[in-house]
Order: sequence, then structure tokens, then C-alpha cells
Amino acid sequence: MSSPVRGFLGIAAASILWGTTGTAASFAIDLSPLAIGAFAMGVAALLLGLNSATLLHRHFQQIVHRPLLLCTGGTAVAIYPLAFYSSMHLAGVAVGTVVSIASAPLFAALLEWIFDKRAVSRRWMVSFVLGVIGIVMLYAGKVVPPDSANEAGSSTFWGLILGLVAGLTYSLYSWVAKVHISSGIASRASMAAMFLLSSLVLLPSLVFTGENLFTGPTNTGVVIYMALVPMFLGYLCFGYGLKTISASSATLITLLEPAVAVILAVGLLGEQFHLIGWLGVSAILLSMLIQLERRS
Repeated sequence: MSSPVRGFLGIAAASILWGTTGTAASFAIDLSPLAIGAFAMGVAALLLGLNSATLLHRHFQQIVHRPLLLCTGGTAVAIYPLAFYSSMHLAGVAVGTVVSIASAPLFAALLEWIFDKRAVSRRWMVSFVLGVIGIVMLYAGKVVPPDSANEAGSSTFWGLILGLVAGLTYSLYSWVAKVHISSGIASRASMAAMFLLSSLVLLPSLVFTGENLFTGPTNTGVVIYMALVPMFLGYLCFGYGLKTISASSATLITLLEPAVAVILAVGLLGEQFHLIGWLGVSAILLSMLIQLERRS
């Protein structure tokens, strides 16, 4: 099997695993999304840090030379899972995942404009408008029971906002990693440093949110699966894939994540959308493809 094929399979495997997170989390009905996010990312962060210990030691002085940059990345990593899982809890797996993933490239371009002085192109503006329209259509197109329309509408709205927070924090720690890499720091060392720093916040927070973490086989199975499979194994697969294929190709393949999330949400969890919602998903995916073309 050729290296590009193995790289494709690595990225595809990671995207599919990440796409299962929302559906898996929904089975732990008495667990806070904050607890799920904190445990999954916190434990995975420790494992990823140990896996990259040699590289982290080699680049340690370079990384800590810019403490504000490192703290910014670590804070973003810590906020991301809390916002992401809370978004799916409030708005549903499909809406939460699609908004979180689709908004990240838009925020990434915005961060490059603010910090790197990279001009915002007409292509970005078209992508931004399409993305906003798609998000509004997705919000309007979710099917909710008539007797709980007001409550569900408010829940979906705040879930959408948290999805945007997840997209922003994802793009922020990705930008920090890019700055590290441009200064000669290995990507795995950069990510390990930020993830380990985030675990110092995430794991202690379980004192306040994780009281039901291991009460029963379902909760235990969900949190262990989330930490070891989508988070730890998923990031290992993604890193392996990036060794042999371009970042732009990897970005295209990761479109599998929201696709898998929507399929599982509709097929297993019974989430439903009107036609306008499906048109919104299409507009959001088109927005992502336009962003991909911009970066290739």
C-alpha cells in the first residue's frame, strides 16, 4: 500500500472516529457535557503528551520562550471540548457538529487577517456569507416537538453560539500551532505542550462536574471510549496521515466528520430536519469547500 493511500486512510479513520463523539456522548444521559469534554480531552492530552515526550523535551525551551502564546493555545484547547460537547448537548449532535467544524476555517482566516495581516479575499467573503446563511437555515430547519418549540428554540440557539465558540477556539489553537511550526518547533511537540497545559485545567474541573463519571457501565464505557478512541487514537491517526498527504487534502477528507455525525444523529438518535435544514447543511459544506480551495 502506497504512502499517500495510508495517509488518506489515517485521516479518514480520524474523521470517522471524531464523527462518532456526539452520538456516543448522548448515551451517557446523566453526565454533564462539561464532564465528558473535560475527561475525554484531559485524559487524551496526557496520553498524547507522553507519546510525544521526546519531541517535547527537544523543543521545550523554544516553546516556553513565548509563554503568552503557549497559554493562549492551552486555554483554547481547554475551552474547545467544553464548548463543543455543550453545543451538541443543547442543539443536537448534527447542528452542534456542523456549526463547530464549519465555522473553524472562517475563524482561521479571520485570525490570519488580524495577526498575520493576510488580506481577506473575495472568496473568503463569499464563503462567510454562505456559511452564515447555512447556519441560519440549519437553525430554522431543525424539527422540534410543537409543545416544546420555545424551549427547544432557545436551547438550539445557545447550542449554536457554543458551536461558534468551539470553532473559534479550534482555529485559535491551530493558529498557535502554525506559529510554533513556522519558528521551527515540531507540530507534535507544539500540540503536546498545548494539550498538556489544557489538562491542568480540564482534569481538576472534574471535581465539580464529574460526580457521575463512573456510575454504571454505560457512563464508564462512554467516557473511556471518548478518551481512548476518538481523542487519543483519532489524533494519532490524523498525525500519521499528515506525514504523507498535504494539509489541504487532509482538510477535504475531514469533511467526513460532520457527514458521519449527521448520519449517526439522524439514523441512531432520531434527529430530524425540514428541507431548509438540509439545504443549510449543503450551504455550510459548500462554504467549507470554498475555504479549502482558498488554502490549496
